[in-house]
Amino acid sequence: MKRIWLVCAGAGMLAGPAGAVDLSDWSVAPYETTIGDDLIFKLHGQADGSAYVSDQPAAPGLDDGGATGAAQVAASLERDYDSGLVLALKSTFEVYHDRLSGDNYGSDFVQKVYGQMQTGLGRVEIGNTDGAIYAMAVTGPTVEGFTSIDNPNVTFFRDPSGHAFAEQFALNSAVETSLNYAKISYYTPRLFGVQLGASFTPSEGKDVVPFANTGPRVDDRQTNIWELAAGYSNYFGPLQVQVSGGWSTGHDDLKTAGHAGLTDWSLGTELDYALNDDWKLAVGGAYRSANAYRFDVNSVFDSGETDSAHLSATLTHGSWILGAELGDGTAEGRLGAATLGLHAASATIGYVLNSNLQLNVGWEQFAYHRDAGTFYNGRDRIKMNAGFLNFEFKV
Repeated sequence: MKRIWLVCAGAGMLAGPAGAVDLSDWSVAPYETTIGDDLIFKLHGQADGSAYVSDQPAAPGLDDGGATGAAQVAASLERDYDSGLVLALKSTFEVYHDRLSGDNYGSDFVQKVYGQMQTGLGRVEIGNTDGAIYAMAVTGPTVEGFTSIDNPNVTFFRDPSGHAFAEQFALNSAVETSLNYAKISYYTPRLFGVQLGASFTPSEGKDVVPFANTGPRVDDRQTNIWELAAGYSNYFGPLQVQVSGGWSTGHDDLKTAGHAGLTDWSLGTELDYALNDDWKLAVGGAYRSANAYRFDVNSVFDSGETDSAHLSATLTHGSWILGAELGDGTAEGRLGAATLGLHAASATIGYVLNSNLQLNVGWEQFAYHRDAGTFYNGRDRIKMNAGFLNFEFKV
């Protein structure tokens, strides 16, 4: 633990002088060009990297520190019409990741490829993209999402096999069961602060061509996944209120004993209050419950639940962001699977250098327990801590 706090303190000292360097005028803009008379091509991306030290039970081959990162590139073609119609083709590709970092979609090279149509009556999306509930989800404020304990894209802990420990069970308080499977979604315009959304995912297939694949031929494959979502956002003087909720259901296409069709729902909220011109406080949280064990779409049991809860707060002053998170989850076991529990906490300080670059230093703790079997330390409980220095670069 002493090493972790020394790394965090040292990273904080490095972040301090950065505040004395005025980089606010330095920025990198997305690449944009016009093809023909009215077709706009845009190219942008994101890179995240972290150096860390960890404190977890020792085992042969386990490192107590290192570096990890991931990078994505996104491209789009868009055409605007005088009538107000906007047509677009959008895509995102993960060009780099390692065993500790990745995306939410299995770390495939192709993350998203979908078409979008925006009109005065709403927006339609067709292809490999997020479902309506996840796209509209409010889960609470974070200093930055890459290292958040809720639905993280990075972990600083390994098991002796070298894989990310979070593969056993990770917190995720927003419904994401349909992942980037090919789907069709519709979002209403926002009226009086209210927006509605719906998605239909015919199968677990995620070929680039929508609906061309019926998904993997595995037992208990989910098909006909429907999602209904609602969101509310409005300002009341210096207070912004955001609320979201969603419900999802699916059909077990190759049902085996003890399994069932999917039921998955979540609720979330966030309150942002401007204390004055310099300070802003944000608090919020979310809760999710599903009959999918560990939120695995192919492990949907006919009894038992997996739940995930998230509470968080941030305090912002100028370029500085101070944040804290708490998380709790349980995956109830059945058919030989152990019941898993997870308690997590984190504290992070972020500094926004400019519109592209943010530096973050923080600490996180994950404590797992199970009702059957043991973890690699030979016990039914394991606690792990890590200190990290992270950068996020967006264009």
